[in-house]
Amino acid sequence: MFKLSRVARAGAIAAALSAVTSAAVAAPSFAECRRTQAVEFPGTIVDAAIATPALSTLTSLVVAAGLADALSAPGDLTVFAPTDDAFAKIPAGVLGAIGSDPAVLTAVLTYHVVPGAADPRRAVKREVTTLQGQSLLAGFEKGTGASVNQSTVDCTAVRTTNGTVWIIDSVLLPQFR
Repeated sequence: MFKLSRVARAGAIAAALSAVTSAAVAAPSFAECRRTQAVEFPGTIVDAAIATPALSTLTSLVVAAGLADALSAPGDLTVFAPTDDAFAKIPAGVLGAIGSDPAVLTAVLTYHVVPGAADPRRAVKREVTTLQGQSLLAGFEKGTGASVNQSTVDCTAVRTTNGTVWIIDSVLLPQFR
């Protein structure tokens, strides 16, 4: 067995993260999804997002909202991370409006974060409360795979030093009243 240097290890992990996000988010069977191993990343949630090219829009918005420090702090968070393709599904005017209002941007981003460990591969769908305050419905459904609300979840979890990142194919939007 050989050991990789920290830089080589981080590069290999970044390549694995890239492979996770470049593959189409499919709906595998429950057994397939449960057998999928997590990718271990040696940095924080923010470090993992920065190392993943397909999360560049999310990373930019997290920095713009001033949430990078909170998502880098010690603790245990679960982040449902929409890809750049997920953000591309949102009309440009709507995305611009979200990005231009700090309160709305923070609400949208914190709606993707759950305190503690939340595993959408669970056999039963259940509600989990987000940092934004509203709930998400996360779990596994026969025929549709792992999901959070109506978004498909890639079965590969990315474990970081302060939580877990799940790649999703849609941006989750909270209810605004």
